[in-house]
Amino acid sequence: MRFNGRPPRRAPPLPSLAAMLRHIADRDAPARKPPHPRPKGKFSMRDLNYDLKQLCRHNRDGSYATQADREHILDLIADQLHEMGFRHMNAHSLKPKHVEKLVERWLAENLSPGTIKNRMSALRWWAQKIGKENIIARSNAAYNIPDRVYVTNVSKARDLAVKAIEDIRTESIKISLRLQAAFGLRREESIKIIPKWADRGDRLVLKDSWTKGGRTREIPIGTPEQRQLVEEAKAVARGKSLIPSRFATYVDYLKHFRYECERIGIHAFHGHRHFYAQARYKELTGWECPARGGPTSKQLTREQKVIDREVRIAISHEMGHGREQITAVYLGS
Repeated sequence: MRFNGRPPRRAPPLPSLAAMLRHIADRDAPARKPPHPRPKGKFSMRDLNYDLKQLCRHNRDGSYATQADREHILDLIADQLHEMGFRHMNAHSLKPKHVEKLVERWLAENLSPGTIKNRMSALRWWAQKIGKENIIARSNAAYNIPDRVYVTNVSKARDLAVKAIEDIRTESIKISLRLQAAFGLRREESIKIIPKWADRGDRLVLKDSWTKGGRTREIPIGTPEQRQLVEEAKAVARGKSLIPSRFATYVDYLKHFRYECERIGIHAFHGHRHFYAQARYKELTGWECPARGGPTSKQLTREQKVIDREVRIAISHEMGHGREQITAVYLGS
């Protein structure tokens, strides 16, 4: 049938129509990228750093804090191996010589036995995940790493430098650091705490989900300075924890927390708990603890020994420990 002298236009055959639709879809679709491309370019992450991060992301062993600390240590180890001339490594390149050189460096830097042993734990985890457990000796003594010394009667307390923390750009981090020194909180506790919930007037109550070992505990609010700090914490947190809302997870915020602290020279946090324990001991006994030059256990009178033991038990509970003996680490003996 003709219309206006022209034959009607026929529809294209089905195979041709399908090919046309595919062509249009391919033309308009955005270019696809692999899900986890390896970074490239002048400022890209080195292969070993990248591989170790992926190893950590695919092996979620331990708590969130443990995972974050392990990833941080392994990233440091990758940087140090690169600095020592071990280039073009990947996660499966680990050999005994790398372990030996790392330990030599750490011993030469006079790092504490505890710090070195934490790094050795991360190395053993790495070796185990790639199926090379046997390349690292089972005993740290094989590398001449000294034993950890817990009780030295030497103070490890760190007073919080107010001027230093003023350079921190996140207000919640400043509050967390001050809570560590004022109430003896662990780092995780000082981040996860919900100040409005924890404030019970004369004491702070810590939830089991915030604390190490899941131990609920109470810490007295005994000074005007502590009360003022709690009020500041409540104002910053606004009814929530001290993790700002712009961070999706605790681990994400922990990385930011650590970066900000390292930027101003704070590399460890346990010294703030030592500071609290020693100040609390003097407040309750009236004399300095052995770690600050006070009398040792042998030098105390019988009456003083009774007071000493009662105070140590109280401090142990306030700091989330179940044994009075652990206070010797903070106070000396």
